[in-house]
Amino acid sequence: MADPGTATAYAVSPDSGEHWTAPGAWQVDDGVHRIPLPLPMDGLKAVNVYVLEGEHGLTLIDGGWAVVEGREALEAGLKRLGAGFADIRRFLVTHAHRDHYTLASVLGGEYAAEVSLGIGDKPTLEQVNKDATARGTIRALREAGADDLADKWGAVTPPPRDPTHWRSPDRWIEGDQTIEVAGRRLDAVHTPGHTQGHYVFADQPASLLFAGDHVLPTITPSIGFEPAPVVSPLGDFMASLTKVRGLPDLRLLPAHGPVANSSHARVDALLAHHEERLRQCLAALVAGRRTALEVAGDLGWTRHERSLASLDLFNSALAVLETKAHLELLVARGVATRSATEAGTVFAPVPGSGSAGG
Repeated sequence: MADPGTATAYAVSPDSGEHWTAPGAWQVDDGVHRIPLPLPMDGLKAVNVYVLEGEHGLTLIDGGWAVVEGREALEAGLKRLGAGFADIRRFLVTHAHRDHYTLASVLGGEYAAEVSLGIGDKPTLEQVNKDATARGTIRALREAGADDLADKWGAVTPPPRDPTHWRSPDRWIEGDQTIEVAGRRLDAVHTPGHTQGHYVFADQPASLLFAGDHVLPTITPSIGFEPAPVVSPLGDFMASLTKVRGLPDLRLLPAHGPVANSSHARVDALLAHHEERLRQCLAALVAGRRTALEVAGDLGWTRHERSLASLDLFNSALAVLETKAHLELLVARGVATRSATEAGTVFAPVPGSGSAGG
């Protein structure tokens, strides 16, 4: 979901001088290139895959979505670098979403390139392979009081699942650690929130932060939209933002959007956005809203402040589940209560609570 502070966000990426989605292999640093891959039928438009050139081959940070358009764009981008799929030695995947993981899974299997993924995403990978109907999402929507959305979600026929898209990785990453690839020492930093297994990769000597979906320059990553239940996804996300804020101020290399100069500036903006969102959610509870669906209906969505009713099914579900994540954090901060009812989880403000801070 876009945050209100990005209405004038500049989408031209400084490495290319063009809109960040423009195809190519754009140099962002010595031996580092950004290849945007198209995301057909997806509002995000493209995903940035980063290629690290090394003496013994290529390391890719993220792999893209395993669709024909994405595979062809990656092949064309590598060709501009005088390389091909057979030169890929390793994929470092920031998290297990289809636009990051599935093409890495396919190419890793075809060309014996090692695929690494955060172990926190193991339950999600297992759930995807076990349940293509996304029962976890349907259950979460019902808990949020959104039965109509849950019914519509359940009525959608999922596409056939290709098992090569969701293979188990060759290596699980666990805890913060240093990974040596392509002549670089990358700090693999666990940043749960968008997903529980999300990692960012910091090349501090080169002042680069490969941020995945954790820190995006023009939108806020979705929170609370995982097939496996998570207790406090927003609390995890904000703690992870604070953790990344503790790193040096690095050049931001995001998965979606243009390259940006300051990781610190964007982290600060994201934290401020969610604090304001928490304040708005608490105000909705004070006004008598009780379910995540009701509270989401009081909020504006995207930078255009659209109503919940104007969103499509997918984005409506994102909005409701993200609202529920905010309400759960209000409970954790002691300014709201929650209780389970037949109509779903209901929330209420703690008497006298006038602030979302904690």
